[in-house]
Amino acid sequence: MNTMKKIVAVLLALTFVVALSACGKKKTHQDGVINVCLASEPATLDPALNTTVDGGTLCAHLFSGLAKWVEGKDGNTELVADAAKELVKPTINADGTATYTYTLRDGLKWSDGKPVTAADFAYAWQRAGTAKLGADYMYMFACIKGYSETNTDAKLDVKALNDTTLQVTLNNALPYWDQLLAFPAFFPVREDVVSKDGWATKPETYISNGAYTMAKWDHSSVITLKKNENYIDKDNVKMNEINFYLSDDENNMLSNFKKGDWQLIDTVPTNEMAALKKDYKDEFHVVGQLGTYYVCWNMNQDILPNFKGTAEEKEKASAEIRNALALVIDRNHIVNDIAKAGQVPASSFVAMGIKDPAGKEFCESAGNNKDFKGYYNVSADAFDANFKAAVDVLKKYYTYDETTKKFTDVPSLTYLYNTDESHKAIGEYIQSAFDAVGISIKLENQEWNSFLEARKKGEYGIARNGWVGDYSDPITFLDLWTTVSGNNDAQIGKGKNAGLKMYNLDLSKWGYNVKVENGTWAQTYDVLISTIKSCTDETKRFEMMHYAEDLLMSTGCIVPLYFYTDIYMLDSDVEGFYSSPLGFKYFQNCTYKK
Repeated sequence: MNTMKKIVAVLLALTFVVALSACGKKKTHQDGVINVCLASEPATLDPALNTTVDGGTLCAHLFSGLAKWVEGKDGNTELVADAAKELVKPTINADGTATYTYTLRDGLKWSDGKPVTAADFAYAWQRAGTAKLGADYMYMFACIKGYSETNTDAKLDVKALNDTTLQVTLNNALPYWDQLLAFPAFFPVREDVVSKDGWATKPETYISNGAYTMAKWDHSSVITLKKNENYIDKDNVKMNEINFYLSDDENNMLSNFKKGDWQLIDTVPTNEMAALKKDYKDEFHVVGQLGTYYVCWNMNQDILPNFKGTAEEKEKASAEIRNALALVIDRNHIVNDIAKAGQVPASSFVAMGIKDPAGKEFCESAGNNKDFKGYYNVSADAFDANFKAAVDVLKKYYTYDETTKKFTDVPSLTYLYNTDESHKAIGEYIQSAFDAVGISIKLENQEWNSFLEARKKGEYGIARNGWVGDYSDPITFLDLWTTVSGNNDAQIGKGKNAGLKMYNLDLSKWGYNVKVENGTWAQTYDVLISTIKSCTDETKRFEMMHYAEDLLMSTGCIVPLYFYTDIYMLDSDVEGFYSSPLGFKYFQNCTYKK
C-alpha cells in the first residue's frame, strides 16, 4: 500500500447513490437520538476479540484509539490522530527495526473518570497480541518485535515510558501501520476492567474511553449508547444517543425504516431492491466497499472418499475439483439477477480498490492469465466454456452419465449460510448450479453467532463467507490464511491437512535464500506471509503478495463471487452521517434537518 492517509481514490469512484422519492414515510425521530440497525446480536464487544464489521462499528463509537477515521472536507475518509497528539514517523534502528513514540493528548479519561494512560494501551496490545488470549486477530500484532505465535509468556516490545508516552518497536516500518492504530484490536482497555469475567456483556462493567458509553444492552433486542461526558471531544459529539437495534430479519428492518422508527438499516430484502430504488429518494444508498463475497470450502471436507493414493495426491485432486466447481457458478447471474446492487463479478480474492506502487489495480494483475484478468474468466460469454472445462476435470474423478449429462457418485454436500435473504438466494442458486452437474447440496441456515462459531471450528463442508479489508493493503486479505490465523475458516494447514507436504516456495527471485519443495502450508505460506511483512521494498512486496494469492487460490478452498458494495437505507432528514469503505458507519456527527 502507498503510505497515504486517504482510502484509495478508486473506492470513492465506486461510490454512487440511487436516490428517488420516498413514499410518505412517517417521521418520528427525536432530536439527539438516532435509531439504527446494523445486524443481529454481536458475538462480543471486546475490541480485542471482535471480528465483525457491525461489532467493530460499535467499538469505534465506544473506544478511542491512537488514530481514527473521519470524513474530510472533500467527502473522502481520512485518517487522523485521536488519542495521540500526532501520528509520528518511526526512528529506524541499526538492526532495521522501527520505533514509534507517541504522546497522548492531555486530559484523556475513561468513562468512569479515571485517566487514560500509555500503560492502558501497552496492556491492551500485550493482551490482544499474545497467545494467552487466543484472539482471532492476534496475528495482526506479528509486526511488533517480540511477537510469538505460541509462547504465552512472550512480550511485545511496547511499553509506557510514562503516563503519556507510549513506545512500540516494529520488526520493520510498515506502510499501513497508521491504519492499524484505528482498528478495534488496537484500542485501549484497562486491566482492572477486563480482568473481570463478562465485563463486555453488561453496561455496569463496560468501561470505555470513546465518544459514547454503553447505557443499556437488552440482549437480542437493542444496545443503547449515550454520549460519554468524560470524553475529551464531547463538545464535538452531536448525537447524544444511539440505539443499535439487533435484528437479522430484513423485512422487519425495512418495515421499521418505512415507519420512520429506525433512521438507518444496513441491508434490505433482495426482492424489494428494485422498488426501493424507484420509490425512495435520497434514502437508498449503494457505495463502494473494500471487500469480497466468497464461498469457502472446509479443506478437511472429504470429497473423494474412495480415492486410492497418498494423502498429498488426494489433496491435489481435491484442489483440482474445488477449482473446477468454481467454474460452474455464473457470477454475472448472481450480481445481475440476485444481488442487484452494482456488485462486480470477482475473479480474484483480494478486493477491487487497492493499487500497487505503479498505480495499477492489484486485482487486475492477479492470476497470470494472458486472455483475462484474475483466476477465472468471469465475462458473461465465457460461462459455457468454463462449464465444459469443469465437467472435463470432474470426469477424471467421478462417474459421468452421458445420457443425463450428470455425475452419479459425487458425495452430497452441505452449504452453510447465516440468516439473510440474499445469502439464502445465493445459496439456492449455487445449489441449482451444482445440481446441473449432478451434485446434491443441502442448504443449512444458522443465526449469526452460531454461524461464525461453526465456520471458525470447521464444522461445515461449504460456507458462504465475506471479508471486508481491515485496512487498505492486500495483506489484510492474504494473512487470513496462515495456520495461526483465527480467521482461517477454510482450515487450510489445520487439522487433518496440517501435515500435508505438497507445497512449494521459492523466494530467490526477490533476493531471499528461501526455497522449499514439498513443504507443509506452515512451511510455505506462513513463511511467505512473514517474509512479505518484513519486506520494505514496495515493488517486491506487492510481487510477493501476488505470489501468495497464487498459492492460496491453487488450493481451491476460496471461491470469490463478487466484490462488495455496501447497501443501506438512511433517513433523508439525517445529516452528518458517513461510512468508510472498510465497512464501519459513523453516527456521532449526525443531526436532523430543521
